Amino acid sequence: MDHSEPSPVAGPAGYRVLTASSEAHPLVKTGGLGDVAASLPMALRELGHDARLVLPGYPGAKKQVRELKHLMDLRIPAVVGTVHLYGGLLPDHDLPVYLVDAPAYFCREGNPYTDVSGRDWGDNPERFLLFCRVIAHLAMGLPPLDWRPQVLHCNDWQTGLAPALLRDHEERPATIFTIHNLAYQGLFDRATFDRLHLPAALWSVSGLEFHHRMSFIKGGIVFSDRVNTVSPRYADEVRTQRFGCGLDGLLRQLGGRFRGILNGIDYRVWNPADDPALPQSYDSEHLDLKGENKRTLQRRFGLPRDEEAFVLGHVGRLVEQKGVDLIIAILPRLVAAGRVQLVIQGAGDRALERQLQDAAAAHPERVSVFVGYDEPRAHLIEAGCDAFLMPSRFEPCGLNQMYSLRYGSVPIVHNTGGLADTVVDASDAALSAGTATGFLFNDPNPDGLWYAVEQALRLHDERPQQWRQLVLAGMRQDLSWQSSARHYLELYAEAIASREGLLQVATA
Repeated sequence: MDHSEPSPVAGPAGYRVLTASSEAHPLVKTGGLGDVAASLPMALRELGHDARLVLPGYPGAKKQVRELKHLMDLRIPAVVGTVHLYGGLLPDHDLPVYLVDAPAYFCREGNPYTDVSGRDWGDNPERFLLFCRVIAHLAMGLPPLDWRPQVLHCNDWQTGLAPALLRDHEERPATIFTIHNLAYQGLFDRATFDRLHLPAALWSVSGLEFHHRMSFIKGGIVFSDRVNTVSPRYADEVRTQRFGCGLDGLLRQLGGRFRGILNGIDYRVWNPADDPALPQSYDSEHLDLKGENKRTLQRRFGLPRDEEAFVLGHVGRLVEQKGVDLIIAILPRLVAAGRVQLVIQGAGDRALERQLQDAAAAHPERVSVFVGYDEPRAHLIEAGCDAFLMPSRFEPCGLNQMYSLRYGSVPIVHNTGGLADTVVDASDAALSAGTATGFLFNDPNPDGLWYAVEQALRLHDERPQQWRQLVLAGMRQDLSWQSSARHYLELYAEAIASREGLLQVATA
Protein backbone atom coordinates (compact mmCIF):
# COMPACT_ATOMS: atom_id res chain seq x y z
CA MET A 1 0.00 0.00 0.00
CA ASP A 2 1.25 3.52 -0.82
CA HIS A 3 1.28 5.18 2.63
CA SER A 4 1.99 8.61 1.20
CA GLU A 5 -1.57 8.64 -0.11
CA PRO A 6 -3.64 7.00 2.66
CA SER A 7 -7.03 5.63 1.77
CA PRO A 8 -9.71 8.25 2.48
CA VAL A 9 -11.67 7.62 5.65
CA ALA A 10 -14.60 9.58 4.27
CA GLY A 11 -17.63 7.81 2.89
CA PRO A 12 -19.69 9.10 -0.02
CA ALA A 13 -21.19 11.83 2.18
CA GLY A 14 -17.85 13.05 3.51
CA TYR A 15 -16.14 16.18 2.24
CA ARG A 16 -12.65 16.25 0.76
CA VAL A 17 -10.97 19.17 2.52
CA LEU A 18 -7.51 20.63 1.99
CA THR A 19 -6.35 22.78 4.91
CA ALA A 20 -3.52 25.17 4.07
CA SER A 21 -1.42 26.73 6.83
CA SER A 22 2.06 28.14 7.36
CA GLU A 23 2.39 26.15 10.60
CA ALA A 24 0.88 23.11 12.30
CA HIS A 25 1.67 21.43 15.60
CA PRO A 26 3.74 19.34 16.20
CA LEU A 27 5.62 19.98 12.95
CA VAL A 28 6.10 23.72 13.49
CA LYS A 29 4.38 26.14 15.86
CA THR A 30 4.79 29.78 16.82
CA GLY A 31 1.28 30.39 18.20
CA GLY A 32 -2.35 29.35 18.24
CA LEU A 33 -2.54 28.95 14.45
CA GLY A 34 -0.22 25.96 14.78
CA ASP A 35 -2.60 24.24 17.20
CA VAL A 36 -5.70 24.95 15.13
CA ALA A 37 -4.27 23.99 11.74
CA ALA A 38 -3.66 20.40 12.82
CA SER A 39 -6.52 19.93 15.27
CA LEU A 40 -9.37 20.88 12.94
CA PRO A 41 -8.51 18.46 10.10
CA MET A 42 -7.94 15.71 12.66
CA ALA A 43 -11.39 16.34 14.11
CA LEU A 44 -12.89 16.40 10.61
CA ARG A 45 -11.38 12.99 9.84
CA GLU A 46 -12.85 11.59 13.02
CA LEU A 47 -16.24 12.83 11.83
CA GLY A 48 -15.83 10.90 8.56
CA HIS A 49 -14.32 13.48 6.21
CA ASP A 50 -11.19 13.20 4.07
CA ALA A 51 -9.26 16.19 5.42
CA ARG A 52 -5.64 16.76 4.51
CA LEU A 53 -3.03 19.38 5.36
CA VAL A 54 -0.48 21.28 3.30
CA LEU A 55 2.33 23.44 4.70
CA PRO A 56 5.81 24.58 3.69
CA GLY A 57 8.56 21.98 3.82
CA TYR A 58 10.54 23.40 6.72
CA PRO A 59 13.48 21.16 7.72
CA GLY A 60 11.88 20.37 11.10
CA ALA A 61 8.62 19.35 9.43
CA LYS A 62 10.41 17.07 6.96
CA LYS A 63 12.15 15.31 9.84
CA GLN A 64 8.92 14.63 11.72
CA VAL A 65 6.42 13.60 9.04
CA ARG A 66 5.94 9.83 9.06
CA GLU A 67 6.41 7.71 5.94
CA LEU A 68 7.57 10.73 3.96
CA LYS A 69 7.63 10.07 0.22
CA HIS A 70 8.48 12.20 -2.79
CA LEU A 71 5.32 12.63 -4.85
CA MET A 72 6.22 14.95 -7.72
CA ASP A 73 8.19 17.98 -8.86
CA LEU A 74 6.74 21.32 -9.92
CA ARG A 75 8.32 23.94 -12.14
CA ILE A 76 6.93 27.35 -11.21
CA PRO A 77 7.81 30.52 -13.14
CA ALA A 78 10.19 32.95 -11.39
CA VAL A 79 10.90 30.44 -8.62
CA VAL A 80 14.50 29.51 -7.83
CA GLY A 81 14.99 25.79 -8.33
CA THR A 82 12.56 22.93 -8.59
CA VAL A 83 9.73 22.67 -6.06
CA HIS A 84 9.35 19.18 -4.64
CA LEU A 85 6.05 17.94 -3.25
CA TYR A 86 6.26 15.36 -0.49
CA GLY A 87 3.50 13.42 1.24
CA GLY A 88 3.25 11.56 4.51
CA LEU A 89 1.41 11.44 7.81
CA LEU A 90 1.39 13.58 10.94
CA PRO A 91 3.68 12.05 13.61
CA ASP A 92 0.92 11.13 16.06
CA HIS A 93 -2.14 10.86 13.81
CA ASP A 94 -3.09 9.40 10.43
CA LEU A 95 -3.64 12.86 8.98
CA PRO A 96 -2.21 13.10 5.46
CA VAL A 97 0.28 15.93 5.11
CA TYR A 98 1.73 17.52 1.97
CA LEU A 99 5.01 19.43 2.27
CA VAL A 100 6.03 22.09 -0.26
CA ASP A 101 9.79 21.60 -0.37
CA ALA A 102 11.61 24.59 -1.86
CA PRO A 103 14.98 24.75 -0.08
CA ALA A 104 15.85 28.27 -1.27
CA TYR A 105 12.68 29.53 0.42
CA PHE A 106 11.99 27.34 3.43
CA CYS A 107 15.25 25.68 4.47
CA ARG A 108 16.73 28.27 6.82
CA GLU A 109 17.30 28.97 10.50
CA GLY A 110 14.82 30.98 12.57
CA ASN A 111 11.07 30.53 12.65
CA PRO A 112 8.73 30.46 9.63
CA TYR A 113 8.50 34.25 9.45
CA THR A 114 11.62 35.75 11.03
CA ASP A 115 15.36 35.17 11.19
CA VAL A 116 17.24 34.29 14.38
CA SER A 117 17.42 37.99 15.34
CA GLY A 118 13.64 38.35 15.13
CA ARG A 119 13.51 40.37 11.89
CA ASP A 120 11.03 39.43 9.17
CA TRP A 121 12.60 37.55 6.28
CA GLY A 122 13.01 40.08 3.49
CA ASP A 123 11.67 37.65 0.91
CA ASN A 124 8.51 36.70 2.82
CA PRO A 125 6.33 37.91 -0.09
CA GLU A 126 8.14 35.56 -2.49
CA ARG A 127 8.15 32.69 -0.01
CA PHE A 128 4.44 32.75 0.68
CA LEU A 129 3.43 33.55 -2.89
CA LEU A 130 5.27 30.36 -3.85
CA PHE A 131 3.37 28.49 -1.13
CA CYS A 132 0.06 29.93 -2.40
CA ARG A 133 0.85 28.92 -5.99
CA VAL A 134 1.36 25.31 -4.91
CA ILE A 135 -1.80 25.43 -2.78
CA ALA A 136 -3.71 26.56 -5.88
CA HIS A 137 -2.24 23.68 -7.92
CA LEU A 138 -3.25 21.19 -5.22
CA ALA A 139 -6.73 22.70 -5.02
CA MET A 140 -7.26 22.10 -8.73
CA GLY A 141 -6.04 18.52 -8.43
CA LEU A 142 -2.62 17.24 -9.45
CA PRO A 143 -2.88 14.06 -11.59
CA PRO A 144 -0.13 12.10 -9.76
CA LEU A 145 -2.06 12.51 -6.49
CA ASP A 146 -5.41 11.23 -7.80
CA TRP A 147 -7.14 13.43 -5.25
CA ARG A 148 -8.93 16.74 -5.51
CA PRO A 149 -10.54 18.70 -2.67
CA GLN A 150 -14.11 19.96 -2.65
CA VAL A 151 -13.12 22.59 -0.08
CA LEU A 152 -9.92 24.60 0.22
CA HIS A 153 -9.56 26.00 3.74
CA CYS A 154 -6.91 28.75 3.95
CA ASN A 155 -5.61 30.34 7.15
CA ASP A 156 -4.17 33.83 7.73
CA TRP A 157 -2.22 36.08 5.40
CA GLN A 158 0.42 33.54 4.43
CA THR A 159 -2.24 31.65 2.42
CA GLY A 160 -4.32 34.68 1.41
CA LEU A 161 -3.20 34.78 -2.21
CA ALA A 162 -4.36 31.22 -2.95
CA PRO A 163 -8.07 32.19 -3.27
CA ALA A 164 -7.00 35.18 -5.39
CA LEU A 165 -5.00 32.94 -7.74
CA LEU A 166 -8.02 30.62 -8.11
CA ARG A 167 -10.56 33.37 -8.72
CA ASP A 168 -11.02 32.76 -12.47
CA HIS A 169 -10.99 28.94 -12.40
CA GLU A 170 -14.55 27.73 -12.94
CA GLU A 171 -13.75 24.26 -11.64
CA ARG A 172 -12.08 25.46 -8.45
CA PRO A 173 -13.22 24.10 -5.08
CA ALA A 174 -15.26 26.10 -2.58
CA THR A 175 -12.89 28.35 -0.63
CA ILE A 176 -12.89 29.20 3.07
CA PHE A 177 -10.60 31.79 4.62
CA THR A 178 -10.05 31.93 8.39
CA ILE A 179 -8.66 35.05 10.04
CA HIS A 180 -6.77 34.11 13.18
CA ASN A 181 -5.50 37.63 13.90
CA LEU A 182 -6.47 40.58 11.71
CA ALA A 183 -3.50 42.63 12.98
CA TYR A 184 -1.15 40.51 10.86
CA GLN A 185 -2.09 41.29 7.27
CA GLY A 186 0.90 40.61 5.04
CA LEU A 187 1.28 44.22 3.91
CA PHE A 188 3.90 45.12 1.29
CA ASP A 189 4.57 48.06 -1.01
CA ARG A 190 3.61 48.51 -4.66
CA ALA A 191 7.14 47.67 -5.76
CA THR A 192 6.72 44.24 -4.17
CA PHE A 193 3.47 43.69 -6.07
CA ASP A 194 5.28 44.51 -9.31
CA ARG A 195 8.23 42.30 -8.40
CA LEU A 196 5.94 39.31 -7.83
CA HIS A 197 4.50 39.57 -11.37
CA LEU A 198 0.95 39.10 -10.17
CA PRO A 199 -1.91 39.79 -12.61
CA ALA A 200 -2.25 43.57 -13.00
CA ALA A 201 -6.01 43.29 -12.42
CA LEU A 202 -5.35 42.35 -8.79
CA TRP A 203 -4.00 45.85 -8.12
CA SER A 204 -7.36 47.50 -7.41
CA VAL A 205 -9.54 48.45 -4.46
CA SER A 206 -11.64 45.37 -5.24
CA GLY A 207 -8.47 43.24 -5.26
CA LEU A 208 -5.26 43.30 -3.23
CA GLU A 209 -4.70 47.07 -3.05
CA PHE A 210 -5.06 48.47 0.46
CA HIS A 211 -4.23 52.14 0.99
CA HIS A 212 -1.63 52.06 -1.80
CA ARG A 213 -0.09 48.88 -0.46
CA MET A 214 -0.54 45.21 -1.23
CA SER A 215 -2.41 43.07 1.30
CA PHE A 216 -2.13 39.27 1.29
CA ILE A 217 -4.94 38.92 3.84
CA LYS A 218 -7.28 41.00 1.71
CA GLY A 219 -6.86 38.45 -1.06
CA GLY A 220 -8.26 35.76 1.21
CA ILE A 221 -11.14 37.95 2.37
CA VAL A 222 -12.20 39.24 -1.05
CA PHE A 223 -11.89 36.08 -3.12
CA SER A 224 -13.16 33.36 -0.73
CA ASP A 225 -16.69 32.01 -0.72
CA ARG A 226 -16.91 32.19 3.06
CA VAL A 227 -14.77 34.00 5.62
CA ASN A 228 -14.66 33.45 9.36
CA THR A 229 -12.67 34.36 12.40
CA VAL A 230 -12.05 32.32 15.49
CA SER A 231 -14.70 33.51 17.94
CA PRO A 232 -18.16 35.11 17.66
CA ARG A 233 -17.16 38.10 19.80
CA TYR A 234 -14.07 38.83 17.70
CA ALA A 235 -16.19 38.61 14.53
CA ASP A 236 -18.30 41.44 15.94
CA GLU A 237 -15.26 43.42 17.07
CA VAL A 238 -13.40 43.37 13.73
CA ARG A 239 -16.42 44.92 12.04
CA THR A 240 -15.81 48.03 14.14
CA GLN A 241 -13.28 50.80 13.49
CA ARG A 242 -11.51 50.12 16.79
CA PHE A 243 -10.56 46.52 16.02
CA GLY A 244 -10.95 46.32 12.23
CA CYS A 245 -7.38 47.38 11.34
CA GLY A 246 -8.77 49.31 8.38
CA LEU A 247 -10.67 46.31 7.01
CA ASP A 248 -13.85 46.73 9.06
CA GLY A 249 -15.76 48.20 6.12
CA LEU A 250 -14.86 45.27 3.88
CA LEU A 251 -15.83 42.77 6.57
CA ARG A 252 -19.18 44.51 7.09
CA GLN A 253 -19.82 44.26 3.35
CA LEU A 254 -19.50 40.46 3.54
CA GLY A 255 -22.75 40.27 5.51
CA GLY A 256 -23.76 36.63 6.02
CA ARG A 257 -20.61 35.36 4.31
CA PHE A 258 -18.65 36.24 7.47
CA ARG A 259 -18.99 34.84 10.98
CA GLY A 260 -17.12 33.72 14.08
CA ILE A 261 -16.52 30.07 14.98
CA LEU A 262 -14.87 29.42 18.33
CA ASN A 263 -11.73 27.31 18.27
CA GLY A 264 -11.60 24.12 20.25
CA ILE A 265 -8.70 22.45 22.02
CA ASP A 266 -7.27 19.03 21.37
CA TYR A 267 -8.04 16.87 24.39
CA ARG A 268 -5.45 14.31 23.30
CA VAL A 269 -2.77 16.96 23.81
CA TRP A 270 -4.33 19.08 26.57
CA ASN A 271 -5.73 16.72 29.18
CA PRO A 272 -4.44 16.79 32.78
CA ALA A 273 -5.65 13.23 33.31
CA ASP A 274 -3.24 11.95 30.66
CA ASP A 275 -0.48 14.48 30.07
CA PRO A 276 3.08 13.08 29.85
CA ALA A 277 4.52 16.54 30.60
CA LEU A 278 3.09 16.48 34.13
CA PRO A 279 4.69 14.82 37.14
CA GLN A 280 1.19 14.10 38.50
CA SER A 281 -1.96 13.53 36.45
CA TYR A 282 -5.33 14.60 37.84
CA ASP A 283 -8.91 15.35 36.86
CA SER A 284 -12.00 17.01 38.33
CA GLU A 285 -12.60 13.99 40.54
CA HIS A 286 -9.05 14.07 41.92
CA LEU A 287 -8.37 17.80 42.09
CA ASP A 288 -6.20 17.53 45.20
CA LEU A 289 -3.51 15.80 43.11
CA LYS A 290 -2.98 19.08 41.25
CA GLY A 291 -0.79 20.30 44.13
CA GLU A 292 2.14 18.09 43.14
CA ASN A 293 2.37 19.99 39.83
CA LYS A 294 2.48 23.26 41.74
CA ARG A 295 5.42 22.04 43.79
CA THR A 296 7.24 20.86 40.65
CA LEU A 297 6.54 24.18 38.93
CA GLN A 298 8.07 26.09 41.84
CA ARG A 299 11.14 23.86 41.80
CA ARG A 300 11.54 23.98 37.98
CA PHE A 301 11.33 27.77 37.95
CA GLY A 302 13.59 28.27 40.97
CA LEU A 303 10.92 29.62 43.30
CA PRO A 304 10.69 28.74 46.99
CA ARG A 305 8.46 25.77 47.73
CA ASP A 306 5.34 27.26 49.28
CA GLU A 307 2.08 25.36 49.10
CA GLU A 308 0.22 28.40 50.45
CA ALA A 309 1.54 30.73 47.74
CA PHE A 310 -0.94 31.97 45.16
CA VAL A 311 0.82 31.14 41.89
CA LEU A 312 -0.03 33.15 38.78
CA GLY A 313 1.04 31.88 35.37
CA HIS A 314 1.39 33.39 31.91
CA VAL A 315 2.42 31.75 28.63
CA GLY A 316 2.45 33.66 25.37
CA ARG A 317 4.12 36.08 23.04
CA LEU A 318 5.69 38.93 24.98
CA VAL A 319 4.08 41.74 23.01
CA GLU A 320 1.82 44.68 23.80
CA GLN A 321 -1.24 43.01 22.27
CA LYS A 322 -1.02 40.30 24.94
CA GLY A 323 -1.01 42.91 27.71
CA VAL A 324 2.41 41.88 29.01
CA ASP A 325 3.15 45.52 29.83
CA LEU A 326 0.08 45.47 32.13
CA ILE A 327 1.54 42.51 34.02
CA ILE A 328 4.83 44.40 34.36
CA ALA A 329 2.95 47.48 35.61
CA ILE A 330 1.28 45.56 38.46
CA LEU A 331 4.45 43.72 39.52
CA PRO A 332 5.11 46.07 42.48
CA ARG A 333 1.61 45.36 43.79
CA LEU A 334 2.01 41.61 43.24
CA VAL A 335 5.30 41.61 45.13
CA ALA A 336 3.81 43.74 47.90
CA ALA A 337 0.98 41.22 48.31
CA GLY A 338 3.60 39.01 49.95
CA ARG A 339 2.51 35.49 49.05
CA VAL A 340 1.98 35.78 45.31
CA GLN A 341 4.37 34.05 42.93
CA LEU A 342 4.47 34.76 39.19
CA VAL A 343 5.75 32.37 36.50
CA ILE A 344 6.07 33.57 32.89
CA GLN A 345 7.18 31.82 29.72
CA GLY A 346 7.35 33.58 26.36
CA ALA A 347 9.39 35.52 23.86
CA GLY A 348 8.81 38.59 21.74
CA ASP A 349 9.57 42.26 22.27
CA ARG A 350 13.14 42.53 23.52
CA ALA A 351 12.36 45.48 25.81
CA LEU A 352 9.55 43.55 27.51
CA GLU A 353 11.80 40.50 27.83
CA ARG A 354 14.45 42.61 29.57
CA GLN A 355 11.94 44.23 31.95
CA LEU A 356 10.63 40.83 33.00
CA GLN A 357 14.14 39.44 33.44
CA ASP A 358 15.08 42.47 35.55
CA ALA A 359 12.00 41.94 37.73
CA ALA A 360 12.91 38.27 38.18
CA ALA A 361 16.47 39.23 39.17
CA ALA A 362 15.16 41.81 41.66
CA HIS A 363 12.57 39.46 43.20
CA PRO A 364 13.85 35.88 42.71
CA GLU A 365 11.57 34.55 45.44
CA ARG A 366 8.44 35.96 43.74
CA VAL A 367 9.03 36.19 39.98
CA SER A 368 10.50 33.68 37.54
CA VAL A 369 10.77 34.16 33.77
CA PHE A 370 11.74 31.76 31.01
CA VAL A 371 12.39 33.58 27.72
CA GLY A 372 11.64 31.21 24.87
CA TYR A 373 9.04 28.54 24.22
CA ASP A 374 9.08 25.02 25.56
CA GLU A 375 5.98 22.86 25.17
CA PRO A 376 6.42 20.69 28.31
CA ARG A 377 7.04 23.83 30.41
CA ALA A 378 3.85 25.36 29.01
CA HIS A 379 1.87 22.31 30.13
CA LEU A 380 3.48 22.42 33.58
CA ILE A 381 2.58 26.10 34.00
CA GLU A 382 -1.04 25.38 33.08
CA ALA A 383 -1.18 22.55 35.60
CA GLY A 384 0.88 24.11 38.38
CA CYS A 385 -0.51 27.61 38.74
CA ASP A 386 -3.60 28.62 40.71
CA ALA A 387 -4.68 31.29 38.22
CA PHE A 388 -3.64 32.22 34.69
CA LEU A 389 -3.16 35.83 33.57
CA MET A 390 -4.33 36.72 30.06
CA PRO A 391 -4.82 40.51 29.90
CA SER A 392 -4.78 40.74 26.08
CA ARG A 393 -5.87 44.08 24.65
CA PHE A 394 -7.64 42.07 21.96
CA GLU A 395 -7.79 38.32 21.50
CA PRO A 396 -9.33 36.71 18.40
CA CYS A 397 -9.93 33.47 20.27
CA GLY A 398 -7.16 32.57 22.65
CA LEU A 399 -6.30 29.01 23.54
CA ASN A 400 -4.44 29.38 26.82
CA GLN A 401 -7.56 30.42 28.72
CA MET A 402 -9.21 27.21 27.47
CA TYR A 403 -6.18 25.15 28.47
CA SER A 404 -6.37 26.84 31.87
CA LEU A 405 -10.05 25.99 32.29
CA ARG A 406 -9.30 22.38 31.39
CA TYR A 407 -6.39 22.26 33.86
CA GLY A 408 -8.25 23.89 36.75
CA SER A 409 -6.16 27.06 36.71
CA VAL A 410 -8.61 29.92 36.94
CA PRO A 411 -8.27 32.40 34.03
CA ILE A 412 -8.05 36.14 34.72
CA VAL A 413 -8.81 37.76 31.37
CA HIS A 414 -9.72 40.99 29.62
CA ASN A 415 -13.36 41.12 28.50
CA THR A 416 -12.68 40.88 24.77
CA GLY A 417 -12.87 38.49 21.81
CA GLY A 418 -12.69 34.78 22.49
CA LEU A 419 -11.78 35.43 26.13
CA ALA A 420 -15.28 36.83 26.68
CA ASP A 421 -16.80 33.90 24.77
CA THR A 422 -15.14 31.23 26.92
CA VAL A 423 -14.86 32.63 30.47
CA VAL A 424 -17.88 33.33 32.69
CA ASP A 425 -17.12 36.13 35.16
CA ALA A 426 -17.26 35.34 38.86
CA SER A 427 -20.09 37.73 39.63
CA ASP A 428 -22.17 37.03 42.72
CA ALA A 429 -25.00 35.76 40.54
CA ALA A 430 -22.76 33.44 38.50
CA LEU A 431 -21.05 32.15 41.64
CA SER A 432 -24.42 31.42 43.24
CA ALA A 433 -25.60 29.65 40.08
CA GLY A 434 -22.38 27.63 39.85
CA THR A 435 -21.67 28.87 36.32
CA ALA A 436 -18.69 31.16 37.02
CA THR A 437 -15.36 29.97 35.59
CA GLY A 438 -12.97 32.93 35.91
CA PHE A 439 -12.49 36.68 36.26
CA LEU A 440 -13.05 39.29 33.55
CA PHE A 441 -12.02 42.95 33.63
CA ASN A 442 -13.29 45.63 31.26
CA ASP A 443 -10.53 48.26 31.14
CA PRO A 444 -7.21 47.11 29.60
CA ASN A 445 -5.02 49.08 31.98
CA PRO A 446 -3.03 48.21 35.12
CA ASP A 447 -5.86 49.16 37.49
CA GLY A 448 -8.34 46.99 35.58
CA LEU A 449 -6.03 43.98 35.72
CA TRP A 450 -5.15 44.53 39.38
CA TYR A 451 -8.84 44.75 40.29
CA ALA A 452 -9.44 41.30 38.77
CA VAL A 453 -6.36 39.83 40.49
CA GLU A 454 -7.56 41.22 43.83
CA GLN A 455 -10.99 39.67 43.25
CA ALA A 456 -9.36 36.31 42.58
CA LEU A 457 -7.13 36.53 45.65
CA ARG A 458 -10.07 37.45 47.85
CA LEU A 459 -12.24 34.56 46.64
CA HIS A 460 -9.36 32.10 46.92
CA ASP A 461 -8.58 33.14 50.51
CA GLU A 462 -11.99 33.93 51.95
CA ARG A 463 -14.31 31.49 50.19
CA PRO A 464 -12.30 28.35 49.41
CA GLN A 465 -15.39 26.24 48.69
CA GLN A 466 -16.62 28.71 46.07
CA TRP A 467 -13.10 28.82 44.61
CA ARG A 468 -13.16 25.03 44.26
CA GLN A 469 -16.59 25.22 42.64
CA LEU A 470 -15.22 27.82 40.22
CA VAL A 471 -12.32 25.55 39.31
CA LEU A 472 -14.55 22.52 38.78
CA ALA A 473 -17.05 24.44 36.64
CA GLY A 474 -14.21 25.37 34.29
CA MET A 475 -12.79 21.84 34.15
CA ARG A 476 -16.17 20.36 33.22
CA GLN A 477 -16.80 22.60 30.19
CA ASP A 478 -16.81 20.96 26.76
CA LEU A 479 -14.18 22.86 24.78
CA SER A 480 -13.30 20.03 22.40
CA TRP A 481 -12.75 20.36 18.66
CA GLN A 482 -15.72 18.12 17.89
CA SER A 483 -18.22 20.92 18.45
CA SER A 484 -16.13 23.46 16.54
CA ALA A 485 -15.61 21.05 13.63
CA ARG A 486 -19.37 20.67 13.18
CA HIS A 487 -19.71 24.46 12.84
CA TYR A 488 -17.01 24.40 10.17
CA LEU A 489 -18.88 21.65 8.32
CA GLU A 490 -21.90 23.95 8.19
CA LEU A 491 -19.67 26.67 6.74
CA TYR A 492 -18.28 24.23 4.16
CA ALA A 493 -21.80 23.21 3.13
CA GLU A 494 -22.75 26.85 2.63
CA ALA A 495 -19.60 27.55 0.61
CA ILE A 496 -20.17 24.51 -1.63
CA ALA A 497 -23.81 25.48 -2.19
CA SER A 498 -22.79 29.05 -2.97
CA ARG A 499 -20.12 27.85 -5.40
CA GLU A 500 -22.53 25.50 -7.16
CA GLY A 501 -25.10 28.31 -7.41
CA LEU A 502 -22.58 30.59 -9.05
CA LEU A 503 -21.62 27.88 -11.54
CA GLN A 504 -25.25 27.29 -12.44
CA VAL A 505 -25.74 31.00 -13.07
CA ALA A 506 -22.56 31.14 -15.16
CA THR A 507 -23.64 28.23 -17.38
CA ALA A 508 -27.33 29.21 -17.65
